[in-house]
Amino acid sequence: ATGEIHAEAGEEITEKLLKVLEEAGYNEIPILDIDHVNTGAYIRNTLAVDKNVTREDALFDIYRVMRPGEPPTIDSAQAMFHSLFFDPERYDLSAVGRVKMNMRLDLDAEDTVRILRREDILSVIRTLVELRDGKGEIDDIDHLGNRRVRSVGELMENQYRVGLLRMERAIKERMSSVDIDTVMPQDLINAKPVAAAVREFFGSSQLSQFMDQTNPLSEITHKRRLSALGPGGLTRERAGFEVRDVHPTHYGRICPIETPEGPNIGLINSLATFARVNKYGFIEAPYRRVTDGHVTDEVVYLSAMEEGKYHVAQANIPLDANGRFEEDLIVCRHAGDVLLVSPDRVDFMDVSPKQLVSVAAALIPFLENDDANRALMGSNMQRQAVPLVRSQAPLVGTGMEAVVARDSGAAIAARRTGVIDQVDATRIVIRATEEADPSKSGVDIYRLMKFQRSNQSTCINQRPLVRVGDQVNKGDIIADGPSTELGELALGRNVLVAFMPWNGYNFEDSILLSENIVKEDVFTSIHIEEFEAMARDTKLGPEEITRDIPNVSEEALKNLDEAGIVYIGAEVRAGDILVGKITPKGESPMTPEEKL
Repeated sequence: ATGEIHAEAGEEITEKLLKVLEEAGYNEIPILDIDHVNTGAYIRNTLAVDKNVTREDALFDIYRVMRPGEPPTIDSAQAMFHSLFFDPERYDLSAVGRVKMNMRLDLDAEDTVRILRREDILSVIRTLVELRDGKGEIDDIDHLGNRRVRSVGELMENQYRVGLLRMERAIKERMSSVDIDTVMPQDLINAKPVAAAVREFFGSSQLSQFMDQTNPLSEITHKRRLSALGPGGLTRERAGFEVRDVHPTHYGRICPIETPEGPNIGLINSLATFARVNKYGFIEAPYRRVTDGHVTDEVVYLSAMEEGKYHVAQANIPLDANGRFEEDLIVCRHAGDVLLVSPDRVDFMDVSPKQLVSVAAALIPFLENDDANRALMGSNMQRQAVPLVRSQAPLVGTGMEAVVARDSGAAIAARRTGVIDQVDATRIVIRATEEADPSKSGVDIYRLMKFQRSNQSTCINQRPLVRVGDQVNKGDIIADGPSTELGELALGRNVLVAFMPWNGYNFEDSILLSENIVKEDVFTSIHIEEFEAMARDTKLGPEEITRDIPNVSEEALKNLDEAGIVYIGAEVRAGDILVGKITPKGESPMTPEEKL
């Protein structure tokens, strides 16, 4: 052998190369058998175009692109490449990111590995090539396995991180300019950026909202809201039809009914009745486990990704006394489709028929008979009901009324079993009778809210339901709140309705009310308004709050006390003066009458 190189390993065999090898006297050569049919030539074509042969060449190439104008050394190129992809300081996949990556690419990394590994990058390329070759499924961006809830804590953490990074930068700058031997830590550290970031988040974030407190339902619904808008989310204008649409994975997780009617439709949703959010931010729905056709009482929470593997039956499938399916074929959901399967193939069953709707929709009786659009309007309008002077629980309800009243905090429940010791309009004292722990107090004191103003200016008023000496158990309702009666949500009144024409007065959507309804204050509600009047110091002197106002009749000032402020208990109408205030005025030009 002469030591002459005729061909590189992995080189493509051309006619020219064959002639060269023939002349060199080769009778046979080992060749690589490549699957041209099932696999595309993407990697091969890339390598053919890529001029870099060695690792060093490739590193230099990347360095030149990222930092043009700087002469590359092997160490600096290596350090830069490492900091781009393998430095925990630079980026963080987070536990969720790692878990999702493991699931998608069939990897086995711990969820503490928060940066990319070499095998991760290879797996990504392999998966992309396979997808290009038509193998595997393309991810559905609207699948709830690919959408997660970012709760307040996480958003807060991100803001805090931004503040800490600003603070770190400021500290480093200060350290470089001062004498490090004499400086004290408090001279270096300025916590203002952190405080400012937190204050900005709570004060002006799109997701930090003024609570809707019209009635207990509006309060609880606002707290269970899921929004695709806000920082890091979508904008109304750019959100297409697919994002807003109901997806099969919404079943039992996000309500398909309750969403606004306007430009935000489908972007703002409500959590379903029994849904919960797991530690990774994915919404889980509860199901009863089914073993060999027997429905057990074991409740299992499944995320959208896990649920796709199983056959899930509906809650209203008939069961016999032993908890077995009565029918031979069961309607099931599986991987987004609806199938008919035999009972032994069923894995889970819905917990309740109301698990697929939100709390507000679950309050509508006979919801299954309603048109979807009207049900949407109904669930949205219940939130606008103002608390009445006399609440009345509905004669026809769904069973969710007591749950909403208690969970919203409107009605007060007893924390421990005991006997009522004292009751008045503002507080209830219960003496605990079954408390075994001597370190705990023997009495519970419940303070009631009296005629407080809500965010929407409706009236929050709690009334005791118990008398001295009554025995109460833990969890019993001891006081009613706004829009509740005996511990049940009561948004309206049970009135007698006639469905008939009356001289054209109720044409189309008009309604005719009897005079009794007005006389007896059936639909009367109390609203509490708060007004502020400020007396400022002006350039010409201080403003003064006084009863002595020029050119105003005594009749208009009849409700003001000596200080010029309306007295408590005065009955005022629209346009009445509540506070008298005079402001110093400069030399005013003379009116024509004065000039004369």
